[in-house]
Amino acid sequence: MSAGEVLVVESDPLKARTWRDLLEFSDYRPVVVEHLEALRRLQGDWVAALVGQVDCGRTLRQLLAQLRSQDADLPVFTLGDWSAQLGAAPEHPCFQLSLPIKYPMLVSALAQARRRYRGAGGFPCGQSPAIAELQRLMDQVAGHDSTVLILGESGVGKELVAQYIHAHSPRADGPFVPVNCGAIPRDLLESELFGHRKGAFTGAIADRTGRFELAHGGTLFLDEIGDMSPDMQVKLLRVLQERRFERVGDTRPRHADVRILAATHRDLEASVKLNEFRQDLFFRLAVFPITVPALRERGDDLLALIEDINRLNASQGKPTCGLNSASLHELSRYPWPGNVRELSNLLERLAILFPGGIVGASDLPPQYRQTGGQVVVTDELPQFPSRGMDLREHLSAIEQALIRGAMHEADGTVAQAARLLNLRRTTLVEKLRRYSLHEETSTKELQAS
Repeated sequence: MSAGEVLVVESDPLKARTWRDLLEFSDYRPVVVEHLEALRRLQGDWVAALVGQVDCGRTLRQLLAQLRSQDADLPVFTLGDWSAQLGAAPEHPCFQLSLPIKYPMLVSALAQARRRYRGAGGFPCGQSPAIAELQRLMDQVAGHDSTVLILGESGVGKELVAQYIHAHSPRADGPFVPVNCGAIPRDLLESELFGHRKGAFTGAIADRTGRFELAHGGTLFLDEIGDMSPDMQVKLLRVLQERRFERVGDTRPRHADVRILAATHRDLEASVKLNEFRQDLFFRLAVFPITVPALRERGDDLLALIEDINRLNASQGKPTCGLNSASLHELSRYPWPGNVRELSNLLERLAILFPGGIVGASDLPPQYRQTGGQVVVTDELPQFPSRGMDLREHLSAIEQALIRGAMHEADGTVAQAARLLNLRRTTLVEKLRRYSLHEETSTKELQAS
């Protein structure tokens, strides 16, 4: 999972490539622009902005004003000393990163910027009992320095849980450093975690800082810990026990002042029984286990998640679309094997196909259409409001929603919508007029009635 987008303003192509490589290596998505005019055409949900060399004779004050006009809370870092342009009391304050940029300094600065920009978290989204329990557990453990094992299927948002715990912990001012243990080749994972000395192995042309050192004073998130090889499990266990490690090719011990958050989609207890995962490491990691619920277990949150994803896409300049009641009903019955990630991908796909439109049940891909468009009636009673309700008004709202859905499915053709609702055409026309829905229908069709 990406750590977010970072805007880079740099007119020097060689430097721009350097910043791009550094950011991509740090799991950020760089968005590089050369000048102020290009910036005006962009709109994104950036974690931070890095300002290097600016062309066209623009001053830093002008650039900062443009950035603040697009996002008043965006953290801005200057690459080098711009104090001469800013003056003693700049109207738009920013932070300075000294050149040459050191990788640990860049990661730490961006991690703190991301935390301040996103605030306390923004996760979890929803009000279902499963999410309420997750929220309680996260809040309960965040203030402690205990190791947390985050469990759950792929796509449920395990890294978001880790970010939330870190942001609410005493280490919140320190870096949050994620590592995907399953995405790094086994022979490189030791170097990735602990670093290495120059000449330690073929290709080690310089000293390298590992993720444990980068996370010093903060949190190290070990994602997909269940994919770690047995030999690396032994080395990780030793570090967790002794809180010390050595770089590859070095004998000097280094102190590991980090909090460990680990995550996996695997059943680690089953892996322990099969001798695929060390039992002693499992006990070290599972001091406080948290299970993130699958999307199918939190159906009450579906609408809130859709609205949240649409807001995020809109803030990034991506197209969005709406869903009518029929399509929402279909999606509520889908099992979501890919969880929230699958929902996000589906909404992005639908927004490309129907930008700014309303998606009906027939517009959904076949695998998401569970009921064939039929409205399913169950014996479950909705929660009745304690202050009572206006039944006529409630039933009228339901009727209007179904009529709108049928008209959308029929592309505005009254006769076809009437067939979908099993009504006479004249009856539907009367209801359209009664509810003032005739403006959404062809005037010629209604006059013909």
